[in-house]
Amino acid sequence: MAQAHARRSRKRRLKAEINVVPYIDVMLVLLIIFMVTAPLLNVGVDVNLPQADAKSLEQKRRQPVVVQVRKDGALALTYEGLDRPQAVDAAQLVAKVRAFVAADPNVPVYVAGDREVSYQRVYEVLSLLQQQAGVPRAGLMGDPRK
Repeated sequence: MAQAHARRSRKRRLKAEINVVPYIDVMLVLLIIFMVTAPLLNVGVDVNLPQADAKSLEQKRRQPVVVQVRKDGALALTYEGLDRPQAVDAAQLVAKVRAFVAADPNVPVYVAGDREVSYQRVYEVLSLLQQQAGVPRAGLMGDPRK
């Protein structure tokens, strides 16, 4: 009889494992509930703002500085007060654009490269503007498709 009891205890060993399947099921259900209800929550708050007769602040509209890179790689500069682009070399370009940036650090500077000029030349002008003229951001111009 002692042997029969020993055999039974060997067969019924306790498992020290936690069954995590029910926890995963609960987490998935909660995830679905939160995903469905999150877009429905009203995040805005109604505020009754005071009214006044004050005039709105006027924003100074800045004219951009446009650097043109022509088909042959030559540079031209257009800025406020010029009726047509002014041909410049690299040193003149750096000096003039540096003066514009010193007067107004937020002046927009754009590079307008000809379609047939090499990308390397446009990239050189961009790095020249950023490194030597001190332009924090320079944008590229393009024509919209017709």
